[in-house]
Amino acid sequence: MKKLYLVRHAKSSWEEPGESDLERPLMEKGIKRTQKINRFLNERGVKIDLMISSPAERAFQTALMIARGIGYPEEKIVVDRKIYDGYYDRILDLIYASPNEVDSLMIIGHNPTISHLANLFLHPGVDLLPTTGTVCISFATDKWESVPSVDPVSEFVVFPKMLPSE
Repeated sequence: MKKLYLVRHAKSSWEEPGESDLERPLMEKGIKRTQKINRFLNERGVKIDLMISSPAERAFQTALMIARGIGYPEEKIVVDRKIYDGYYDRILDLIYASPNEVDSLMIIGHNPTISHLANLFLHPGVDLLPTTGTVCISFATDKWESVPSVDPVSEFVVFPKMLPSE
């Protein structure tokens, strides 16, 4: 069984004029919403074998927060430019080429790409995954390269607004 987690980065700031898109940090609201997602993931006992993040600061900060929240080693977060570039077929290539010893894979990226990617597997799909929105899809296979030929199963689609505040 393979599990794919798709996460849109947390809410980020537009406050610094002249700041590049890659450098935009998280807002306090984004941090709080990610903590809600972390509680949800912990309640479900989520364990990740491989976490891959976009190099954008807001995505990497989200990855760090989730890693800390679920006990994934921060130094094992893989950063890949393909996630930032906005082509979901490149992210699919990453997924299908993942090592088969990885049973649970988490991708932290950006919209609209993450929503489009999720909608390849979700039926019905989501209109637009909100910030820190998280999707889990499972596949009854032991090989990532076999994912395209296996029926996906939606394990959950969760948004921070769906979860109680602490």
